[in-house]
Amino acid sequence: MEKYIKIASDIVNEVRKVVVGKDNVIIEALTAILGGGHILLEDIPGVGKTTLALAFAKSMSLEYNRLQFTPDVLPTDVTGFTIYNSSKGEFEYKSGAVLCNLFLADEINRTSSKTQSALLKVTVDGVTRPVKEPFVVIATQNPVGSVGTQKLPESQLDRFMVRLSMGYPDMENEVNILKGKQNGVGTDDISAVATKEDVMAIREFINGIYVADEVYKYITSLVSMTRNHPMIELGISPRGSIALAAMTRANAFMHGRNYAIPNDVKEIFYDVCAHRILINQKGKIARKTERNILEEILAFVAVPDIKE
Repeated sequence: MEKYIKIASDIVNEVRKVVVGKDNVIIEALTAILGGGHILLEDIPGVGKTTLALAFAKSMSLEYNRLQFTPDVLPTDVTGFTIYNSSKGEFEYKSGAVLCNLFLADEINRTSSKTQSALLKVTVDGVTRPVKEPFVVIATQNPVGSVGTQKLPESQLDRFMVRLSMGYPDMENEVNILKGKQNGVGTDDISAVATKEDVMAIREFINGIYVADEVYKYITSLVSMTRNHPMIELGISPRGSIALAAMTRANAFMHGRNYAIPNDVKEIFYDVCAHRILINQKGKIARKTERNILEEILAFVAVPDIKE
């Protein structure tokens, strides 16, 4: 386990070289990657979302592709297409951008629903092609209301393990960013400190982290509350509860433990669940936010007595 913890720490340190002052985002994004999930970064342009994705790809030796989603991007740009090779007398498959280890879907909410749905399964001319392992999607989206954007459907949001936001840097860190740019610090300075095999091995280790029945019941109780809350129209799906359990195990690993405790659930509860719930009219009238409601649920549900 010590070896895997050292690799995770090295990855964080490499990404930190170019993503300044956002250690919490770096750690939680890595937690999601090692937990086997995909990441939605919802933020304004220019705060380092693309840099974050590229830094992760380089530090983990992952094959990386980026696709800028615009209204004219086609599903075949994502999945690939077949074309007739006259010299061979047969059709050949040309792979799309998604067939890599880490795929950055930039501004995913600017393209059509048909193109977005191409991310769900790589099927071309009736042939489904497996993605590479490990496979991670980091999708970015501008805040809803930005020009040329459309809201992602709930079923698509549910497929992202976490939704994160980077936000503006504080004054001290923005000064450091400016100094780094002046000194030429960039993603070319990122060193590969892990391999694809390391990532897969860590994922397998995390999958075996011990979770007591009391912690599983705690997760289930939290999820159940979202389904029965008077201000929530749509609660957490079974896919969401699976994601919450996976992130709990990964969070335990990031804390250097081979077993999960309730605090592992509490730390990642908001980022795993906020994008999976819909507030109803009663909640909107009361001016409740996802964070308000989820914090109320955390405060209401009894925490099992499991010590670290």
